[in-house]
Amino acid sequence: MAPAEVVAPNIAVELVWSPRAGEVHQRQLLVAPGSSVEQALRTCVDFAPQLVQLAELRVGVWGRIKPLTTVLRENDRIEIYRPLTVDPKEARRQRYKARGQRIVSRHRPLAGKSSA
Repeated sequence: MAPAEVVAPNIAVELVWSPRAGEVHQRQLLVAPGSSVEQALRTCVDFAPQLVQLAELRVGVWGRIKPLTTVLRENDRIEIYRPLTVDPKEARRQRYKARGQRIVSRHRPLAGKSSA
């Protein structure tokens, strides 16, 4: 009698992407243990239209950029990042121009003020 083969149960991961500003899609996926990010993306039917440019995607796991070959672990969160449409520095300049006042950063004291 042959020993029974032990099959590991699937692991749960989460896929989050935003095709447009203000629109966020979130899906729970069950993938085989040892699956890569790319394999998980290919299993999500809702994400299929974006697979055309899969190699060009910026992908992260829990907020850190990772390659598509990254092996997933239980409860990992796969995040797909859109390209920036505006340079962050330029966006800040535009906000300043619209508000008409200085945007104060909490990390830098105002000029001329002592911290004593």
